[in-house]
Amino acid sequence: MLLEVRDLHVEFHTRDGVARAVNGVDYAVGKGETLAVLGESGSGKSVTAQAVMGILDIPPGRITGGEIHFRGRDLLKLPEKERRKIRGAEMAMIFQDALSALNPVLTVGDQLGEMFVVHRGMSRKDARARAVELMDRVRIPAAAARVRDYPHQFSGGMRQRIMIAMALALEPGLIIADEPTTALDVTVQAQVMDLLAELQRELTMGLVLITHDLGVVADVADRIAVMYAGRIVEAAPVHDLYKAPAHPYTRGLLESIPRLDQKGQELYAIKGLPPSLLDIPRGCAFHPRCPMARDVCRTDIPPLYEVPGGRRSACHFWRECLEDG
Repeated sequence: MLLEVRDLHVEFHTRDGVARAVNGVDYAVGKGETLAVLGESGSGKSVTAQAVMGILDIPPGRITGGEIHFRGRDLLKLPEKERRKIRGAEMAMIFQDALSALNPVLTVGDQLGEMFVVHRGMSRKDARARAVELMDRVRIPAAAARVRDYPHQFSGGMRQRIMIAMALALEPGLIIADEPTTALDVTVQAQVMDLLAELQRELTMGLVLITHDLGVVADVADRIAVMYAGRIVEAAPVHDLYKAPAHPYTRGLLESIPRLDQKGQELYAIKGLPPSLLDIPRGCAFHPRCPMARDVCRTDIPPLYEVPGGRRSACHFWRECLEDG
C-alpha cells in the first residue's frame, strides 16, 4: 500500500476540555487508487489529513496514538526535517479555500516556481518556465501572460486549478484533496473534478478525496470511508456502498440526496446534530440520532465488523441495515 493509517488518535486541548477529534482511524490507499472520505463537518476528516501531511497545529492539537505509514515508513517517527522533504515532493495537499491558501502578495508564478527552487534547486528563470508549463497543464488560458498575476486576479475555479498545479508540481505519489470544489458552482465543480481525475490517471497517483458531497464521490472514487465523531463507521467499495449501505448513518446520508423522481416531496434529513467532540456519547456515538438504536448501542462501542464483500461497518446491527436497504 502507498499509504496506511493505523489506529490514529488526535485530540485538541481547549479551555473547555479535551476534544477527541480522531478516535482510532484506519484506512489505506494504493497507487492509482481514489479513497473518498465522507462525513459531516466536524467528523475528523480534515484533522486526519493534516496529521498525515504533518501540518497539524501542535499545540493545541496532539497525536496521541497510531501509525501513519507512507511507502513503508512511519511518518510519525521521522524527524521534522525528513517530513519536510516528503511534503510537496512525495505527497501534496489541495486545500478547500484556494484564496486563503495562496499568498496574496506573491504572483502565482512565484508560488508555483518556489516548489522547483526549494526541492529541485532550479534557478528562478527555469522555475518560472516550469510554472507556465504547469498552468498550461491544468488548462489556464494564456498561461504565459497570466503567470505574473496575483491570486485575486483569478476566478474561484482558476484559483483551484492553480492549487492543483502546485500539488502536481513535483509529481507526488499521493495527493490529499480537502473539499477541492467547495464554494464553486456545479459546472466548475465538474470541470475541476474531471481535471483532477485525468491527471491522477496520467500520473497513477493515490488520491484521498475529502468531501461531504456524495454526488462528487460517485463518479471518481474506488472506495469510500464514512466518518462520524472521529471514527470510520463504514468502509466499502463505492458501488456496494451506494447500492446497500451497512450503517444507518451512511443510509441517512444517501437518503438526504435530492432526487429527480421525488420532486415536490420533503427532503429527508438525519434528525439531531453531530455530537460535541468534548462530550462524545457513550457506546455508539451515532445512537442519539439513529432510528435503529437499541440498549446495546447506548453502552457498547461497536468495532468495525467485517462485512461480506471486503466491507466494514461499525454497527451492531449491520445485517439488519443491509436487509432494510
